[in-house]
Amino acid sequence: MIFLDDHAPAHVHVFGDGEAKVEIGGDGRSPRMIYAEGLSGAMQRRALAAVAQNQTMLLMKWVEIHDRAD
Repeated sequence: MIFLDDHAPAHVHVFGDGEAKVEIGGDGRSPRMIYAEGLSGAMQRRALAAVAQNQTMLLMKWVEIHDRAD
C-alpha cells in the first residue's frame, strides 16, 4: 500500500499478521526493509521479493501518486 500523504523515501507498507515498511529502492538500489513488526522472517522475505519483482511499477506509482497529491 502507498499512502497519499506519505513522505520520502519512496516506500510501501505491507500488512499481514503485522506490518512492514519497505523502501522501494531504484537507481540500481535493491529494496530494503525499513521496519517490520509482527511479520515472520518468511513474510518479510516475501515482501522484499514482491517489491523487488515490481520495483519499476511501484516507483512509477509512487511518483504518480505524490506528484498528483502536491
